[in-house]
Amino acid sequence: MTQLLPTAVNGTRPFGAHLRMSWWKPLVLLAVLPVVLLGSQVLAWSVVGAIEGSDDAFSTEFTPLKSLAANLAIGATGVVAVLLLVWMTRVPWRMLLSPLRRFDRRRLGYYSACAAVLVAAGLGTVAVVGPEATGWTGFGITDTTLALLAVTLLTIPIQATGEELMYRGVLLPATASWVRAVRPALAVGLVVSSLVFAALHGSADPWLAGYIALIALSTGLMSIISGGLEAPIAFHVVNNLLAGIGNNVMAGGGTAAVDRSTETGGPPLLILGAVNIAMVVVVWLHEKRRRSAPRPAH
Repeated sequence: MTQLLPTAVNGTRPFGAHLRMSWWKPLVLLAVLPVVLLGSQVLAWSVVGAIEGSDDAFSTEFTPLKSLAANLAIGATGVVAVLLLVWMTRVPWRMLLSPLRRFDRRRLGYYSACAAVLVAAGLGTVAVVGPEATGWTGFGITDTTLALLAVTLLTIPIQATGEELMYRGVLLPATASWVRAVRPALAVGLVVSSLVFAALHGSADPWLAGYIALIALSTGLMSIISGGLEAPIAFHVVNNLLAGIGNNVMAGGGTAAVDRSTETGGPPLLILGAVNIAMVVVVWLHEKRRRSAPRPAH
């Protein structure tokens, strides 16, 4: 295995531009992974619809069982993405999380704490200055609420991590491998992976589509700056957890809905966009301090 690594991973290049691949392999990933993602969700929602006796298994209303199915399908797609890239490159899967060092749990914890502060502040600000943008109808705790909260707490980390594995861990470096020079390669990887991320989230609203693309660009920059997936995973998990909890308890005791049609976004999303940018700055400052800190003598 160690003899194969130099053919796939370039240790002199930063995260995101570290893979060497044949030009056609990223195209296969771009063709296959969206089909896996959408197909697994369609299958999961169809099963849930049959179990619940729903007239419309693909409605925007997310019951606890439908939320569970969606989150697990997305998480499974992330695993499939990693396995495909491992098969294509013969690189151990751990190297796809942070190719030039070990996956750092301390980084994950630190960035999770920072994300919790920033995201909570952003959501709170939006709730005050633009409450109509939240889609919240009123506080309520019912059996449905508790079931949704349980699904959120248990499976949102799986869903968010799955997306980071697919988009930042796989598609970003894979598509960046089309270009030799480092900076243009990173730009290509960021743009392509972000556009795919935005497209597969399927919003027809320009505000919301732009915000989703900004999330992808921000988390991509976090991975490049920090040299791994700890920061984007931490931010994505915390962001989705806090937003999910808010949506659940402020749904008037009913089910939550995911509506990405036209006129569902607006200027309040600029506040949440600022949260993403602030997190990128936090990651940059922290990684700069780590690089400048004196290393202990051996």
